[in-house]
Amino acid sequence: MESAALMWSVAAVTAAVFFWFVCIMGSAEVKGKRAVDLKMGSITRDKVQDKYKQYWSFFRRPIETLNSSENVPAFVDTFYNLVTDIYEWGWGQSFHFSPSLPGRSHRDATRIHEERVVDLIKARPGNRILDVGCGVGGPMRAIAARSGSDVVGITINEYQVGRARAHNRKAGLDAACEVVCGNFLQMPFGDSTFDGAYSIEATCHAPRLEDVYAEIYRVLKPGAMYVSYEWVTTGLYRAGDPEHVEAIHGIERGDALPGLRSQDQIAEVARRVGFEVIEERDLALPPAGPWWNRLKMGRLAYWRNHILVSILTILRIAPKGVVEVHEMLYETAMHLTRGGNRLIISLKIPSKVGKVRMEWSVSACPALQALNVLYLAAGHDSETGTVTNTLFL
Repeated sequence: MESAALMWSVAAVTAAVFFWFVCIMGSAEVKGKRAVDLKMGSITRDKVQDKYKQYWSFFRRPIETLNSSENVPAFVDTFYNLVTDIYEWGWGQSFHFSPSLPGRSHRDATRIHEERVVDLIKARPGNRILDVGCGVGGPMRAIAARSGSDVVGITINEYQVGRARAHNRKAGLDAACEVVCGNFLQMPFGDSTFDGAYSIEATCHAPRLEDVYAEIYRVLKPGAMYVSYEWVTTGLYRAGDPEHVEAIHGIERGDALPGLRSQDQIAEVARRVGFEVIEERDLALPPAGPWWNRLKMGRLAYWRNHILVSILTILRIAPKGVVEVHEMLYETAMHLTRGGNRLIISLKIPSKVGKVRMEWSVSACPALQALNVLYLAAGHDSETGTVTNTLFL
């Protein structure tokens, strides 16, 4: 009798723990995703593992071949099919980093990081703002709510379009937030369409930065401002250091990046497409705390999640291949965390609106990567009457 009661007790505790991990733990902001809802975007269940292998094989190719490959957008689309649900489950609806702020939660730091865009591009009611690479729309909703502007987001991934629209409806912002499926290298918008634009850690997916910057330049109205948060390698990166190279390649493979640019390339690329660079500033400096803190995951937490997705796969709740994708994202997080701990990765944001300003984030140790913010403005030359674009980095 006692053994039966013990067995029932153990079974009840096991069921309760499993329910907590699967149905409650890790759901994104305001129940964005639960572990039992993990799909893999628009990939059919029987193709997930094959698509993962194709993706992994593609991004293990030499960077030189990726830069010239016309297949990069298709594999970026595949990447976001594979990772979007896991990102929402474990991270939230805003697929980017932000500097830690003393006494503020990760969610608050993310919201403040996004809302800074409103001031930088002077977004206001009646404006039409472009979100270049909008993901599932976390920043879009924050910026629309704060500014009163209408925000149009573009993402290459059809599954993200559906997720973003669902979140917009849930937030009561579907009238202010529009989502379009398309390639930001060939945007389906007319010239001089938008009153402002921003991209948050998105243009790093472009094989050639010139192409996406030129497209953004094209769709901005004269006088419009653009802010972009970029990932770059800093001046301390050493291509001859195997540790540096492995960290960079690990980040590129695990984040669908066709090659990180160095910080001294970004301004030159912007100038080539018509932008003017004026000032730079680093927002990752104190009092901001380390942006990579949120990535730190203990081995216990990792194995908890690994066991969870493995069980879900065995039970066929999650499709075959989820375990491999989860492992890839964990390894990428470790590359980013190691870089952050050594101050080789940093965040950059523009200063105040005015003419064009540059912002760079420079690390203090052997540098592998930095996150930049690019701030652009389209304006008229008062003397010549020609249209120019200004840039904040």
